[in-house]
Order: sequence, then C-alpha cells, then structure tokens
Amino acid sequence: MDIILASTSPYRKALLQRLHVPFSCVAPTVAETRLPGEAPAAMAGRLALAKAQSVAALHPQALVIGSDQVAALGDRVLGKPGDHASARAQLQASAGRALHFYTGLALVRASDALQRFHVEPFTVFFRALNEASIEHYLRREAPYDCAGSFKWEGLGIALFSRLEGDDPTSLEGLPLIALVRLLQAVGVDVLAQG
Repeated sequence: MDIILASTSPYRKALLQRLHVPFSCVAPTVAETRLPGEAPAAMAGRLALAKAQSVAALHPQALVIGSDQVAALGDRVLGKPGDHASARAQLQASAGRALHFYTGLALVRASDALQRFHVEPFTVFFRALNEASIEHYLRREAPYDCAGSFKWEGLGIALFSRLEGDDPTSLEGLPLIALVRLLQAVGVDVLAQG
C-alpha cells in the first residue's frame, strides 16, 4: 500500500521517517485560513482532513496522512512568525503564560472512502522571559518557520517551566503516537514493517 504524507514540511517528513515505513510527500492545495468563530482545535482538525483529502483526490489508492498544527494563546492563533520582529512579539506575548497547541491528524483513502482523524492537544508553559533572553534565543535558533516561535527539540526547551500532554511529537507537527494508533486501525502495523 502506498503511503503519502500530504506535506512538504521537513519537520513532518523527519518525524514520519522515525516509523520506518516507506512513504512519499505530496504538497496539498489547501488555504490555511481560520473560519469566522472557529475554535483552534476545530481549525487544526479541519485543515488536517482537508490536506489529506486534497492529495487523496489525486492518488485515490494511496493512504494519505494529513496534519496541521494550530498554536493558540487564549483565543489568539499564533502562526509561523516569518521574521525576527514577529517572533519576538510572539515570545513576549507568551512569556509567563500557557500556549496551547492543537495538532490535527487525518488518514484518508479515496478509493474506499476511508476517513479517520484525531486532534492532539499539548500545552507548553513559558517561564517569565526578559528581553535579553528572548533576543539571545532568537539569534541562536531563528525559529521563524515554527508556530509559537520556538523549537522545543532544541534550545527552545529552556523557554519552558513545564510541558503538558500525551505526545510531545505533536509539538513538531505530527503526533506519532496517535498516528501509529490510526495506522494500526487500518491494517498498517509499523512494528511489523521491514
């Protein structure tokens, strides 16, 4: 069975490689915008499913994995900052507060109308951060392509007082524990591969 990751994210690709299943990557065609009044968790689930569906329409026999991550500070969604000034503003706003992540995960196969999805919550609690600490962190790691403006798997771990959730890989954009469970439910046992 062909497995396709509906993503061009190097982070998601590296995560899926940990499971040692053969797969290819195809870019989805989905507008990643929030609908009026949409809750962050609902947005993550909707976009993950839409990404998987957009690729599955082109590859109906393949099992397509879609994922999307939404970071929320209260009701405010924090996207990828893109530059230093935006990243600094995100970290200033997050300092001393809890930042909630919702990572949507979907499995879709168009040929038999298979559709499964899950949203994995995870919360990071930021320490109080001063301007010098924020600047030092951003200059060292430049996390401008990461929602929330940090890389928890690197120096970003020093920004937190604690983490709360079941699957830390969801912070990188692909919750592997949930993915293994969804794959197994459709007959793909990653421990029986190879």
